[in-house]
Amino acid sequence: MKLLYGEANHELLGAHIVGSEATELIAELNLAMNLEATVEDVLGTMHAHPTLSEVIAEASAVAFGKAVHM
Repeated sequence: MKLLYGEANHELLGAHIVGSEATELIAELNLAMNLEATVEDVLGTMHAHPTLSEVIAEASAVAFGKAVHM
């Protein structure tokens, strides 16, 4: 997964997802884009452990250099 955030306002601009379970993640990202969510909004969203959705939080944390598993 790769998430693209705007430099000025940190809004989610787009996403790249590759993998067999990619379709399980697309709805959250689509909603975030439609609501003009920021990286802070996405990071503030619950991503339970252990779940596939954790990859969204992890990819968002990269924007702040705070990723745990990268």
